[in-house]
Amino acid sequence: MALRGGREWRCGAVVSGARQRLGARGELLAAAWYTARGYEVLDRNWRCSGGEIDLVLRNGQTLVVCEVKTRSSLLYGSPAEAVTGAKRVRLRRLAARWIMEHDVHAPNVRFDVAAVLDEHVEVIPGAW
Repeated sequence: MALRGGREWRCGAVVSGARQRLGARGELLAAAWYTARGYEVLDRNWRCSGGEIDLVLRNGQTLVVCEVKTRSSLLYGSPAEAVTGAKRVRLRRLAARWIMEHDVHAPNVRFDVAAVLDEHVEVIPGAW
């Protein structure tokens, strides 16, 4: 990610400082939601050339890959609606790469969406 004029560029789109802070706050709230329920956070904001995974967690024998979507209002739809089919495909590929690179053996892998609106966290376990 490159900075241009004080703004971050992601895949050709400008991400303002306010949006970065909103996203970071949502990821923090989602991680807290999981840890309060006994999950272990294994990784946050893991990046590679193929993209980024917001949260990687473990709960017993289940590895959870979580996409966090944060919104400040419903003006553009609910946060969970922002997870497109293309994003789901990319996260599956990223999860496989994360597992290989970290040599983690988990009999179950689950993909969750954490939808954060203001300060409220709604987790959709097994979203796909």
